[in-house]
Amino acid sequence: MRIPVPYRRRPVSPCPGVIDITEPTTIDLGAAKNRLTSLWETPSSLWGELATIDHKKIGKRYLVTAVMFLVIGGIEALLLRLQLSAADLDVLKPETYNQLFSMHGITMIFWYAAPILAGFGNYLVPLMLGARDMALPRLNAFSYWAFLFSGLFFYGGFLVGQMPEAGWFAYLPATGKDFSPDMGMEFYALGLIFLTVSTTAGAINFLLTIFRLRAPGMSIDRMPLFMYSTMTTSVLVVLALPALTAACLFLLLDRNWGTHFFNASQGGSPLLWQHVFWFFGHPWVYIVFLPATGMVSTILPVFCRRPIVGYTYVALATVLTGVVGFGVWVHHMFASGMDQLSMSIFSAASMTISIFSTVQVFAWLATLWGSWPVINTSMLFVLGFIASFILGGLNGVVTAAIPFDWQLTDTYFVVSHLHYVLVGANLFPVMAAFYYWLPKMTGRMMNETAGRWSFWTMFVGFNVAFFPMHLLGLAGMPRRIYVYSEAMGWGTLNLTVTIGAFLFAAGLAISLINFLYSSRRGAMAGPDPWHADTLEWLTDSPPAVYANLHIPTVASRHPLWDRHDELDDPDNARVLDKSRYTLTTTALDARPLGIARMPRDSVAPLVTALALGGLCTALLLKALWPSLSMLLLAGLTAAVWLWPQPEERPDE
Repeated sequence: MRIPVPYRRRPVSPCPGVIDITEPTTIDLGAAKNRLTSLWETPSSLWGELATIDHKKIGKRYLVTAVMFLVIGGIEALLLRLQLSAADLDVLKPETYNQLFSMHGITMIFWYAAPILAGFGNYLVPLMLGARDMALPRLNAFSYWAFLFSGLFFYGGFLVGQMPEAGWFAYLPATGKDFSPDMGMEFYALGLIFLTVSTTAGAINFLLTIFRLRAPGMSIDRMPLFMYSTMTTSVLVVLALPALTAACLFLLLDRNWGTHFFNASQGGSPLLWQHVFWFFGHPWVYIVFLPATGMVSTILPVFCRRPIVGYTYVALATVLTGVVGFGVWVHHMFASGMDQLSMSIFSAASMTISIFSTVQVFAWLATLWGSWPVINTSMLFVLGFIASFILGGLNGVVTAAIPFDWQLTDTYFVVSHLHYVLVGANLFPVMAAFYYWLPKMTGRMMNETAGRWSFWTMFVGFNVAFFPMHLLGLAGMPRRIYVYSEAMGWGTLNLTVTIGAFLFAAGLAISLINFLYSSRRGAMAGPDPWHADTLEWLTDSPPAVYANLHIPTVASRHPLWDRHDELDDPDNARVLDKSRYTLTTTALDARPLGIARMPRDSVAPLVTALALGGLCTALLLKALWPSLSMLLLAGLTAAVWLWPQPEERPDE
């Protein structure tokens, strides 16, 4: 089926920053490549590395930084498991245990789970859409720098011995000034406010990119399912993160400036923290889960050699998961003493949301059924994810039953469920994505033998570590305890959990070594080693700085499996080599609107992020005038990066 070349039409509605599309002319493709390279390439210098706005470089930086936080959080977890591996141990002091417990949870939830998915999104979303960059490249650079500096600020408390001690959920009154007098909670609250700025900026950028930079013909019903999960997640971020920001701001005001939002003796309510926190917290579960399901829905059909079954239903289930996810936050508060009617409504919502996950699971299983899947490392991690997700989903559904939840609240059963959902349903898809997309990023294939060893070591270690936690919870072992006596009878299961944790860590280490070695010495990958169907595999491996020489067009959900003439652009109508151009399209049916000019590299996003880091540091020290100066500097540098720039054209 041929579709008309739409690039000779004038824009549907002119708007500032969009340039009319003109008639194509015959061009020298070699010269066009040179012009595009000179336009889009970042200088090989320190300034270039600090000023780059290339989404591919930013995506890789997100991935590397998030993996570093994963390693740090993993080391903290192993230290906790050493303390609990037997009864009456004294490996860690109680204060140190509480601090490491809190740092582990906060690091994994906030500085690993979502940023690792944002890294893949930054790298892949423009390539999958056929665009040359994110819609707001400088905002994209800012979001990375703010993510990095927020993590460094938070771990600054570790360096000065001022760490939070009340878990990643920071329940009041334990985190009030009376019970947490040091600055650990200031590092927590300010670090999270800083991080929410980064995450919200990234979400807005993803939404604008998906709705405005899709390749012509990629209508809303032809997008890769990864776009649906990224889009839904971004909406959740924009709507949910203000609750976390407000909660942390209220906590800071209560601790340092005499307000009483959470002080019951002064008319406040400690329960308010739980409501506001979990209004953010439960959507956050889907923020760190839905992009992973989108990656699975992208990878699985490639190795099954067939389109995913039930595309429309999977897309709808993804969106509805985000919608209903806002109505289940009290699921985490059944033991707080609310009235039965309210809890029954939220219990029903918690059970309802499992239907949408079930739709996705059945779609994956139906795609596998009757196919002859290619079993490689990436596919093994996908299958491991499906198995762990089913188990984690089942043990989550039972906690939606209020009497059952009352019995298991604050026991190791909940810890097991949390790790099956957030590790099994996040880390396994992430590993599958690394083995699937690293050949695109590095141009080298990963070592399959090492990959299989890594998978089986991780899969066995994962289940040995986290399945016995169900039994410990049913046996009454509470969460967040530092030590237990021999008489409790929990020693054998805890030792098993510790062995599994170290086995899981060993499997992860194998993959990290594999990534480092293969990215330099692996076999050459070529543009499309998997014979995949999505547009990122149309580019070289690694992609050129300008991604595609020709902006591609789309005529189906599987553009590389259903090639059409316009994909090749024989008239060179879509080279767009006169400046930093990319094509803009309509939101629903992806009809061309015009050409948007992308900005040049700039250090202004870096300076803005540094200024916000200085603002957080000044607020930590209660230095109000330096705080105002840092806020002013952030505003000025933001104005610099938004200032209109003259058009950049290469010499012809």
